[in-house]
Amino acid sequence: MSTAKDLFIISMDAQPDAAVGQGDLSLALAGAELIDLIGARAVALDGDRIVPDGQPALEDGLLDRASAALNRQAPYEPVEEWLWRRGRDLSAAYQAALEEDGHLIRGRRGRSPFGADRLELTDSAARRGAVSRWKAEEPVLAALASAVGIHNGESQGPGLDDEAVTTVLAGVNDAVMELEAVRQRRSIEKAAFANVWRGP
Repeated sequence: MSTAKDLFIISMDAQPDAAVGQGDLSLALAGAELIDLIGARAVALDGDRIVPDGQPALEDGLLDRASAALNRQAPYEPVEEWLWRRGRDLSAAYQAALEEDGHLIRGRRGRSPFGADRLELTDSAARRGAVSRWKAEEPVLAALASAVGIHNGESQGPGLDDEAVTTVLAGVNDAVMELEAVRQRRSIEKAAFANVWRGP
């Protein structure tokens, strides 16, 4: 399984105690894809710019789509732009893929933050693999989960020594904080508008 699919599964397992925003998760999923593309040597980073480095067979439909979506012309795309562009509605794409593969099913009752129907993870090898990686405090998965507000107990986990991966993770954190700032600004504007209509 890809890091992005593992992250999605962990975000589902974290419900309902740690609600994950769709926008936050989509940004983190785009970061997870980029980290897997770096690991597969499909891309490299030149500073913060994503430089395509061939198109290897990735054996994952969504990662293949991510690779195909890369900007392959200089001066290439900065990590932050990739996160916002690729991340648009990406959590919905992963939900659909996991449903199609039988890793997610529609529950009989209740509602889910991921849609009107309650979604439940099946007891699959994919789920067990993601949980195993999570319990082992794998640093990339832990850092991506932390960016969207999911924390693995009290442990901070081991550090990262890959500069490219660290750059992507920093970009994910910055993008999530920017999205939260936009939410807060909109909330303030909405409250101010409501106050105008209520009057003194």
